[in-house]
Amino acid sequence: MTTKTLPAPPKVGMVSLGCPKALVDSERILTKLRSDGYAMSPDYAGADVVLVNTCGFLDSAKEESLAAIGEAIAENGRVIVTGCMGSEADAIRARFPAVLAVTGAHQYEAVVEAVHEAAPPVPSPFVDLVPEAGLKLTPRHYSYLKISEGCNHRCKFCIIPSLRGDLVSRPAAAVVREAAKLVEAGTKELLVISQDTSAYGVDIRHAASTWAGREYRAHITDLARDLGALGAWVRMHYIYPYPHVDQLMPLMAEGLVLPYLDIPFQHASPAVLRRMARPANEAKVLERIGKWRTLVPDLAIRSTFIVGFPGETEADFQYLLDWLEAAGIDRAGCFKYEAVEGAAANALDGAVPEAVKEERWHRFMEAQARISAARLQSRVGREIDVIIDEADEDGGATGRSQWDAPEIDGQVLLRDADVAPGDIVRVRIEDADETDLFGVPAR
Repeated sequence: MTTKTLPAPPKVGMVSLGCPKALVDSERILTKLRSDGYAMSPDYAGADVVLVNTCGFLDSAKEESLAAIGEAIAENGRVIVTGCMGSEADAIRARFPAVLAVTGAHQYEAVVEAVHEAAPPVPSPFVDLVPEAGLKLTPRHYSYLKISEGCNHRCKFCIIPSLRGDLVSRPAAAVVREAAKLVEAGTKELLVISQDTSAYGVDIRHAASTWAGREYRAHITDLARDLGALGAWVRMHYIYPYPHVDQLMPLMAEGLVLPYLDIPFQHASPAVLRRMARPANEAKVLERIGKWRTLVPDLAIRSTFIVGFPGETEADFQYLLDWLEAAGIDRAGCFKYEAVEGAAANALDGAVPEAVKEERWHRFMEAQARISAARLQSRVGREIDVIIDEADEDGGATGRSQWDAPEIDGQVLLRDADVAPGDIVRVRIEDADETDLFGVPAR
C-alpha cells in the first residue's frame, strides 16, 4: 500500500497590537490564511513570514508598533506590516527597508496577497484546515464581535477616521450568523465592538437583511435583542450615549444583554467637551444615568477619560472629579492628553504643562479608585454568576462577573472551586478591594 506524505505547509507568525477591533482583524486574517493551507507559528523561529498588526492611535502606540516591527525583523527577517500604521507606509519603509509589504487597516485581501507572495501556499485537498467559527486569538469561551468599521465623528484628539474611514456597518444578518456560529462552537460571551456601536446601521439606513429565513434589522437595539436570543452573555462596548441607548435598558432588565455599558465619555466639563468636538454632549447625562439605574439597578458603567486636554483649567478638572462621583462610574481608564500627528487638537492653544497633566492623572486615579472600591463593596454578601477564565488543580480560579470585561476590568478570585474555563457558576462574594471581588462557589 502506497502512502502519501503531505508537504509541510508554510507557517505564519502574528503579532497583534492595539484594541479589540484590531484583534478581530487579526483573527479574520488568520482564518483566511488557515483556509488557504497555512499553519500558525507560535514563535519567530518557526515562521516563514511574520505579520505585525499595528496600532497608530497615539504616538506611544506607534512607538510600540515600530518596536514590534523591529523585533520581528531582527528575529525573523521576513515581515509584513498591516493595521492602522499602514497609512504611514513611507515612514515604516524608511525606518525598516527590509519590510516585505505594508497594508492599511482592515485590508484583508491585500494582507493575504502579500503573504501568498512572500510564502506561497501549498494546496492540499486532504485536510479541513479551518473550524466553522474561524480561528480565534481569544479563549474559546469568549469572542469579540465587530459590527462596523470606521467613525463619522471628528473629535479633535482622534485620528481614527483618517486611519479607518467613515462608518461602514455590516449587514445585521451577517453579524447574527457569525455570532450564532461562535456560540455553536463554544463561545459563552459575545463582546460587541466597533468605533461607535450606538451608530450601528446609520450608514445603511438600518436596512434589513436575511439569514435562515429571518429578517434582521441593522439597528443596535434590534441587534442586541437578536444576539441576546442566542443564549450567550452579550456585552456592549464603545456606546455613545445617544437617546436611543435608553432602549437598551429593558433588554438588560430582561437579561438579554449584560447590565454593562462601555461609554467613552472622555470628559465631563462642557467647555472641554466643546473644545474636543465630542458628539452627544448632553447636559442631562447624569439624569439619564440615574434613570438607567432605576430600571437596571445592577448597571455597571466603564469609561475612558482624558486629562490635560488643551485649555483644560483646574475648574474643568474639578468639574470632572465631581461628575465622576455623582455618576458613580464603576470602572474608568484615564489618559494624559498626548498630541497625535494629524489630530485637529494640535492647533488648539492652552497647552497644559506635563507636570500638571501628571498631577491631575494621579488625582483622577485616586478618586476613581475610591469610587470603584465603594461600588464593589456593595456586591459583598451577594450571590452572582461568574464566567471562569482560568482554574488550577488546587481549587483556585479566576473569573469575571457580568460587570467585568476581559483584560480591562477587574476579576473575581475564587477559592475551593471545582471549575473549568468557560463554566458559568454561581458564586457567593465574600470580600472586595478597589479592583476585584473575592468569593467561593455557592453550595
